[in-house]
Amino acid sequence: MTSVATTCPYCGVGCGIRAKADGKGGVAISGDKTHPANFGRLCSKGSALGETVGLDGRLLTPRLHGKRASWDTVIPEIADKFCAAIEAHGPDSVAFYVSGQLLTEDYYVANKLMKGYIGSANIDTNSRLCMASSVAGHKRAFGTDTVPGTYEDLEEADLVVLVGSNLAWCHPVLYQRIAAAKAERPEMRVVNIDPRVTATCDLADLHLPLAPGSDVALFNGLLAYMAETAEIDTSFADRHVSGLSVAIEAAFADAHDTAEITGLDTDTVTRFFQLWSGTRKVVTIYSQGVNQSTSGSDKVNAILNCHLATGRIGQVGMGPFSITGQPNAMGGREVGGLANMLTCHLDIEDERHRAAVKEFWHSPTISTRPGLQAVDLFRACADGRIKALWVMSTNPAVSMPEADAVREAIRACPFTVVSDILPDTDTALLADVLLPAAAWGEKSGTVTNSDRTISRQRPFLPVPGEARPDWQAVCDVAAAMGWSEAFTYDGPAAIFREHARLSAVAGEIGKDFDISGLSDLSDAAYDQLAPVRWPVTDKRTGGRMFGDGVFFTPDAKARMLPLRHRALAAETSERYPLRLNTGRIRDHWHTMTRTARSQRLSQHIAEPYCEIHPIDAERQEISPADLVAIKGVTGQIVVRALITDRTAPGTVFVPMHWTARWSSNGRVDAAVAAETDPVSGQPELKGSVVSVSRFEADWFAFAAGIEQIKPDRISRLGYWALARTDRGWRIEIAGHGQPDWLELARKLLGIDTEARAVSLIDAEQGTARVGFVSEQGVSGVLFAARKPVRVSRAFVIASLADQVPVHKLLAGRPAADQLDPGPTVCSCFDVGANTILNAVHQHGLQSIDEIGEELGAGTNCGSCRPELRQLFARACRPMAAE
Repeated sequence: MTSVATTCPYCGVGCGIRAKADGKGGVAISGDKTHPANFGRLCSKGSALGETVGLDGRLLTPRLHGKRASWDTVIPEIADKFCAAIEAHGPDSVAFYVSGQLLTEDYYVANKLMKGYIGSANIDTNSRLCMASSVAGHKRAFGTDTVPGTYEDLEEADLVVLVGSNLAWCHPVLYQRIAAAKAERPEMRVVNIDPRVTATCDLADLHLPLAPGSDVALFNGLLAYMAETAEIDTSFADRHVSGLSVAIEAAFADAHDTAEITGLDTDTVTRFFQLWSGTRKVVTIYSQGVNQSTSGSDKVNAILNCHLATGRIGQVGMGPFSITGQPNAMGGREVGGLANMLTCHLDIEDERHRAAVKEFWHSPTISTRPGLQAVDLFRACADGRIKALWVMSTNPAVSMPEADAVREAIRACPFTVVSDILPDTDTALLADVLLPAAAWGEKSGTVTNSDRTISRQRPFLPVPGEARPDWQAVCDVAAAMGWSEAFTYDGPAAIFREHARLSAVAGEIGKDFDISGLSDLSDAAYDQLAPVRWPVTDKRTGGRMFGDGVFFTPDAKARMLPLRHRALAAETSERYPLRLNTGRIRDHWHTMTRTARSQRLSQHIAEPYCEIHPIDAERQEISPADLVAIKGVTGQIVVRALITDRTAPGTVFVPMHWTARWSSNGRVDAAVAAETDPVSGQPELKGSVVSVSRFEADWFAFAAGIEQIKPDRISRLGYWALARTDRGWRIEIAGHGQPDWLELARKLLGIDTEARAVSLIDAEQGTARVGFVSEQGVSGVLFAARKPVRVSRAFVIASLADQVPVHKLLAGRPAADQLDPGPTVCSCFDVGANTILNAVHQHGLQSIDEIGEELGAGTNCGSCRPELRQLFARACRPMAAE
């Protein structure tokens, strides 16, 4: 089959992919060596995309109140419900909640329908949870939401400063690009500013573990230091910047207390200040650790202040750089997907802008004020203001703060539509109408990555069943509501052309986003569109922004803001003594609707967990691998304890990915309070207060089997966490009472009654080991004890159906002459920690490159290289001692 060039659907790096379908449901995935974002590199998630495109569990037909229905039935139903709500309660009684997983063309028609035809701005996006503070900061400083630099700047810089960004895990390909540049130019320096010790620290020359929420104080201190040491570029500032003096005055107010506020020692702070101010070519990369805060907008502007004050913007190898979280967060911002924006970076509060868009759309109305932002939108569902809600390609019942309350709010909404590819997400289960959407691999359109590069996402698989692209579903509803003429498109190319023509209007008004040079693309040219960085006009294509010192403000000057450090919204207390940080892990994505379908992506981390410092663990009598209950003001979760000094005393870290589909109670945002930034409306997802205590259980168990472990078999267990394996399924469980282990194991694993059971049960010790043998080999095993079970999961899973004698498998670990591979480090090649350590010792390996040559580990996506480096150092310590 022909290889198709498309774009990865995960993070904002926007990697190019070559996909080759075999015509039998399989897809071979490789990096596109011609794409300017990745030049062939892929991370573990991207390289595993071929394992996620199967139709198992897909939503293939519309459903109305849980029953199969036709599109001819559900489209009029949606239109009638929305029209009835608008007629009875006004346009602000309906809302869309959309997603950075949508393509730009999907986003465009949804925004057009809500703002230009329904006449409300109640369309917000899950980008509110990740990028809204960057949008607000850009607009305050530059006059519009512009990312100045390009990916090439990350490689050209002499100093790369990472702020609130675990780049090694969250944007691995950019991390690898910087690592490669640093290897070529060892004089390049990297600073990592993050409360945690993350995999990204592996690349850093300096790590600043600042106190949560103290970024403004740190960058105010830097600005004051540069003012004191005459590092301000007064020539640039006089010509191109307003607000310099008041910004510096405010910065000095924080500067005297920088070390105290940030919790950093004075020497470390001074070293950072000297390095930043003394290096001309500086790129400051920032991400969710900056944005997801009640002072996120101020954090962004504190960073921008430093670049503007020194003229380090718009030039090769220098500038502030916001790294987006989703594949099309930027595209959503371009079409006005946020409730406080109009399309093409136009301003909803500006009468001239509104009139221009209304005239272009020939629309009957236009929203005149910002709509409800994400947190307030779901609160409006709860209190009855929203009568009809449409959620597209996102899972807010998991990802929103106060997730339990959001789940109840969606349930309380009189009419809810959900467009998705799966029928059993936490949000889809609450819908009145489910619409089957086309998935990645089936959709056609465009996305825009973090450095403004527009790329085509091309289909290489047929749209299955009755699924439809999101743009088509929106247009069908719009037509049923009476606006068919304005929403008649023959495909995504027609939508793109309209979007490009409208951007010309924005360009004439004086906005940055202008792709009018693409407005006459034929369908064939659209299909063949190569990656291109905006703006695209008859005067310029791509490049850096602001190199000429001209900004998109009335006086064409950038604005520096006077900022002061503000404490986090909630204070710790005796009841809630710890601060909760949330974020991503290396091999999973958002709420795992895609990555959990891959067998290998759960091998690295298969269970929700909590990083807790040894001091805090000892205080609560928490031992390694205990289950812990994390209680916040708004909810509680139960996860596995990981005792580590990677997180600071007084803080805990929990990943964001687990849902009700994959764990009994691992939805971390249930414990996160919905405090928001007053400027951007972005929630504080990294600063809630919680308590942590040991979760008491009478028994703990680990089980694995070749048959799928169905939800109805585990729903009544006290604790469970489920994951796929390359041999079937695995599950961690805990509960109360005294189970019949044979009965529990057989029911849990779906074992046929004809399978022979072999068991070792010691009631006095409270231990049990149960295995089931069929003609194909061991089909399932269960290990139980009164404390967390200590067996080699990797060995047990690898032995299923391999004709390993059941008594050897029930030992829980390999025999003396066999190697226990240990926990998976390299997901691409399924290489465990013990395998790596053994190879270093047995073969005298001298570097992680030699580990790659011997085992393959770290040679594909490279995301595991920081862990390989740690393992190599661990292996060398006893060798050095000898």
